[in-house]
Amino acid sequence: MRGMSALLRRTKKKPADRVVTLVGKPGCHLCDDARAVVRTVCKETGASWEEKDITRDEELYKEYWEQIPVVLVDNEQHTFWRVDPVRLRSALLS
Repeated sequence: MRGMSALLRRTKKKPADRVVTLVGKPGCHLCDDARAVVRTVCKETGASWEEKDITRDEELYKEYWEQIPVVLVDNEQHTFWRVDPVRLRSALLS
């Protein structure tokens, strides 16, 4: 048991090692709102972020078209439509 808890501590990522991806499209007001939240939370936590245009990526389009904006944390879906800054901050710090 002792070895397991040590392993878990070693594999926890620091916020600076986390990547947030905002998947959206141009002209989307919800995407604009999500961008503002992602930008602020990433600046506060030190996480990096990127934005991907769903209209330029067929795979993203197939996967997320009905959910945009979509926020991924380390390539795993975190949320869609509305981004809760408290929940995003918590995900990046845990």
